[in-house]
Amino acid sequence: MKKAVLTVLIIALTGISASAQRYAFVDTEHVMRNIPEYQAAQEQLEQLSREYQQEVEAIYEEVSRLYKNYQQESVFLSDEMRIEREEDIIQREREAKLLQERYFGPEGEMEEQQQTLIEPIQERVASAIREIARDENFAAVFDRTTGVLYLDPRHDISDQVLEVLGY
Repeated sequence: MKKAVLTVLIIALTGISASAQRYAFVDTEHVMRNIPEYQAAQEQLEQLSREYQQEVEAIYEEVSRLYKNYQQESVFLSDEMRIEREEDIIQREREAKLLQERYFGPEGEMEEQQQTLIEPIQERVASAIREIARDENFAAVFDRTTGVLYLDPRHDISDQVLEVLGY
């Protein structure tokens, strides 16, 4: 009997302490899709990426053309001319790789542009989430895209985040 009462008491106390902590989730993809500045920044990044990619591809196409011409003409070229053309092709290919790295590398221009355009928006969203979590006394707010198995839609604060951001 004492064991049963003790077990019920422990379960009741655990239930009380668990219910004191509140949790929420937010769909940051949904929030970001509904922020016009984010959409504009994404479009700007995509346009810049296309421009950079076209520039890099143009150089690779030139390398390909030079190599094809070299293969066709190599039997007619002197050793000096052959070496000169090979070096030219190798140099142009290096230039293409360096340009590609400068644009798309880990510290490249695309990364810098992403930081300039996207990070301030992400920080505003994170700040709005922290503000809501403090105001509504949430113990934690989870991002919906992180693979949580069950989410009660009543706790979705995505639209509130948009409201706080003014959207």
